[in-house]
Amino acid sequence: MSISGAGTEFGVSFLDVSTGEFITTQFGDNENYDMVICEASRMHPAECILPPSLFDNKKLSERLKKLDIVINKSDAEAFDPKNARDFLLKQFGVMTLEGMGLENLKFAVSSAGAALEYAQRTQMRDLAHIQAIRTYFENEFMVLDSITLRNLEIVQGVRDSNNSLLSVLDRTKTPMGGRLLRKMTLAPAISVNKISERLDAVDEIVKKTLLRYDLRTQLSRIRDIERLIGRIVYGNSNARDLAALKISLAAIPEIKKSLKESDIKSGLLSGMMQKLGDFTDTVALLERAVVDDPPLSVREGGMIREGYNEKLDELKKLSLHGKDWIAEMQQKERERTGIKSLKIGYNSVFGYYIEVTRSNLSQVPPDYIRKQTTANGERFYTPELKEKEMLILSADEKRVALEYELFCGINSLIAGRAKDLQLAASALGELDVIANLAEVAVNNRYVRPEVNENCTILVRDGRHPVVERTLPGFVPNDTHMDCQENQFLLLTGPNMAGKSTYMRQTALIVIMAQIGSFVPASYASVGIVDRIFTRVGAFDDLASGQSTFMIEMVELANILNHATPKSLVLLDEIGRGTSTYDGYSIAKAVVEFIHNKDRVGVRSLFATHYHQLTAMEGVLKRVKNYHIAVKEEGNDLVFLRKIVPGATDRSYGIHVARLAGVPLKVTQRAKEILKEVENGGAISRGKDSGKYTQLMLFGTEPVKESPVVEDLKKLNVEVMTPLEAMNALAELKKKVE
Repeated sequence: MSISGAGTEFGVSFLDVSTGEFITTQFGDNENYDMVICEASRMHPAECILPPSLFDNKKLSERLKKLDIVINKSDAEAFDPKNARDFLLKQFGVMTLEGMGLENLKFAVSSAGAALEYAQRTQMRDLAHIQAIRTYFENEFMVLDSITLRNLEIVQGVRDSNNSLLSVLDRTKTPMGGRLLRKMTLAPAISVNKISERLDAVDEIVKKTLLRYDLRTQLSRIRDIERLIGRIVYGNSNARDLAALKISLAAIPEIKKSLKESDIKSGLLSGMMQKLGDFTDTVALLERAVVDDPPLSVREGGMIREGYNEKLDELKKLSLHGKDWIAEMQQKERERTGIKSLKIGYNSVFGYYIEVTRSNLSQVPPDYIRKQTTANGERFYTPELKEKEMLILSADEKRVALEYELFCGINSLIAGRAKDLQLAASALGELDVIANLAEVAVNNRYVRPEVNENCTILVRDGRHPVVERTLPGFVPNDTHMDCQENQFLLLTGPNMAGKSTYMRQTALIVIMAQIGSFVPASYASVGIVDRIFTRVGAFDDLASGQSTFMIEMVELANILNHATPKSLVLLDEIGRGTSTYDGYSIAKAVVEFIHNKDRVGVRSLFATHYHQLTAMEGVLKRVKNYHIAVKEEGNDLVFLRKIVPGATDRSYGIHVARLAGVPLKVTQRAKEILKEVENGGAISRGKDSGKYTQLMLFGTEPVKESPVVEDLKKLNVEVMTPLEAMNALAELKKKVE
């Protein structure tokens, strides 16, 4: 990764030397470098180079380091726009960068040129396999920042990588397909045409079962062509790379045949088939030249197939016959000396030798010349053995040298087709992703979503793609959001009932649809989302001195400042990190701000424990109340996991405490205390009639309350962990006693 910029304008480039992938972009950013960090989170590079001016910027460096990226300073000259431009022109052999979309992007050019210069300088070799650079822009993709990626568990679960969206979607057969699917998941498309084109391709392969099976079977033979080509062009390949390339290219004709015989209709699939190219001659060359199971080293021979080169065959015969002669001599010397354990061996230091054990040294003939003494005996040679050694080793050396020369020649021929091979590798990756999404759709009972430019998100029987995998009895739910009447959905209900799961589920269905995937629902229609924001939890950042509430407010500020009418916002328990009254006031102000279409008008899901906010439905016309249904059976609380219209005025916090294992005596006492608090003038839970105003925080008659009640009022039971609740109740119990 390379970053260049000044003020609020930045250029960012990414270069993968192993595959030759080279991309760049330029955008405006804020003083917190949010977009730069967003791109770094999405691409997750191992290393980042910065010019001195940015390297000394502690805010940027610290944020990059938190992503486990190694930061290095590079020379300012490398980032100079003119130097960078000249470097790119030379690399690509062109007169202008206009055809690459870079002509007027000063900082993109600067970062790209610096990245290329750094790679060439540190690798100390030609980078001929880097033959193009692709320019992209932020308005081509849905923006998912690092907070959203973490909160929605897109590519990495909180506990492990097996509980992420990508872990559900990725059943790809090729390394290229796996990398491409990851990129698509981190940057879903926002072009309806592009998404529809992908969905058409997936739909066709879903319906053609035999084609899907054939493609995935053939794709499983494909190795990592992108990296194989990188090593071949780079000059650090071995014969096993050539053998792997042969196997991969040999599968292409069968893939093309399957597509042709299936009479494909998808324009995307047809385009992929054209990009696969014809590598018949390359496969034939590798079949003639390279053995099926070559050694790892290219300096020891054994790579080139017999019949490929006449001179090499002659040297092989001489070497082989020489070794036959050695075996014959060993037998002859055993008979001549009577030493049955006599052996003729070889090592790279002493060459060929005759080995005699210590017990048989008395039988050694006088023409044996001592060469080495070992722990078990002596090693000798004879003039005849020395003469044959020279002939054999000379033939071996010539054979190994010629094999390496032939290998390098084959490598060069393959490198000459690098551009075609990279194009084919890209097409195979795309085909793998489409076939993979079709397979996942069939196996997981997904349906094709409708994708359009309006602002409606309508889902029937939606399911969380990750959670349903571990919970067979997952309860599906509907979602209806739009910009007319259902812009802002307020969710209330007990902790553990499923509010957060429902919100994440909605976001994941949107992401899947815009990837071009089928989705877990019986029906889905998605109006394009340009960015997803999440505020669904935080941890104290002790190292930077930020509390949970400060982190919450920083993330909230980012949402309110950057959300657009096409964004989707998930807010979970805003205001819980401060006092009840402050928290409620902030939450209410946020609802008002987001609801105002002239300011934001963004589609939002807001889970809250402030039940007073439900009074805003009917007053703010696009706010709608929903709650998670529960059923009380005696003293038991049953979570029905169903989202239903309307509000609930109970949190069932004490029920949850009991479910968590809090002693019965404590929860019973908590119920008594709760009644006392409610009778003592807590925040009104009723709805206003006709308008919403600041609700009364205290009763009209002042009541002198005990310190225990005061302490209890300060507890925010909806957001406390079971352990925190137990500790708090234990303290209250001590005071009461």
